[in-house]
Amino acid sequence: MGDEPQIRDRYLPGVRGRVPIREYLPATPDPAAPALLWLHGGAFVSGGLDQLESHAVALRIAATGRRVHTVDYALIPRFRAWGPPKYRPSDNRYPAPLDDVLTAVADLLAHEPRIVLGGASAGACLAASAALRLRDTSGPGPAGLILAYATLHAELPRLPPPVRERLQGRRRLGTFTPQVIRRMNLNYVGSAERLRDPDVFPGGGKLTGLPPVLLLDAAYDSLSASSTEFAGELAEAGIEAEHLIVPGTRHGFLNRPRSAGFRDGTAALVRWLDRLA
Repeated sequence: MGDEPQIRDRYLPGVRGRVPIREYLPATPDPAAPALLWLHGGAFVSGGLDQLESHAVALRIAATGRRVHTVDYALIPRFRAWGPPKYRPSDNRYPAPLDDVLTAVADLLAHEPRIVLGGASAGACLAASAALRLRDTSGPGPAGLILAYATLHAELPRLPPPVRERLQGRRRLGTFTPQVIRRMNLNYVGSAERLRDPDVFPGGGKLTGLPPVLLLDAAYDSLSASSTEFAGELAEAGIEAEHLIVPGTRHGFLNRPRSAGFRDGTAALVRWLDRLA
C-alpha cells in the first residue's frame, strides 16, 4: 500500500452534456500497471462518485500504484419492484449511461496506453457492454475486464446447482428475484424489444475477442446465476476467465469497506491485476 493518491474531479464533454469523472492519481505510480476505469452499481438508478462502491474501491486500487478513474454516468428514475409496473419518462435510458462510460474510456485512453474496465452490479453490465463496443470498433480495447456481482443477462438465468446450494434457507432472503431483475432491466432499456439486444446485455451474445475477464461474485447472491452462466459462455468463446466466489458475502460487499468481504474481494482484484500486468 502506498501513500494517499491525489484526487481530482473534472468534467468531460459527452454526447448529451457534461460527464463528471473522478481521477485517482497514485503518489507512486507503477509504470507497468494498466489504469482502471471503475463503474459503480445501483440498478442503473442510484450511485455516484461518492458512493463507497466507487470511491473506496478506487482508493484501494490507486494505493497499489494504479491510476483509477470513476464515472458519474447518467441515471434513470427508480422503478417499482412490486405491484403494477410503472416506468417514468427519462432521457437517460440506454444508451445514455453507456455513452457516458465510452466518453470516459476515450479520455482515459488519451492518458494511458493500457486500461482495464471494471464495475459492480449494473456497473459491471456497463463495463462488459463497453468492452464489446470497443471490440467492434477500430480503436484500442481494454487489456482486461473485471465484473463484480454482475447483472449480465436480460433475464436472470435459472439458479445453477452451486448457487442453489449456497442459497439454502435464510440465505435466500433478500436476494433478487427474476421478476425484480426483469423490471430493473426494462427500466434501463425502456422496452421489451430492447431486452433482446446483445449490445445492451452481453449475456448470451457474441463474446469472442474480449480480453481476460475476472468474475468476482458474492457467495449469497442470486445474481451469481448470471456470472456463472457468463463464465460458461466465456469458456465456449475461448476467453480467458477466472470466476471467484468471496466467502461469507452478499450482494454489494464492495460498498462496505470495513467488511471482511471488501478486504478479501479487493485483495483478489489486486492479485488478478498484478498477474495481468
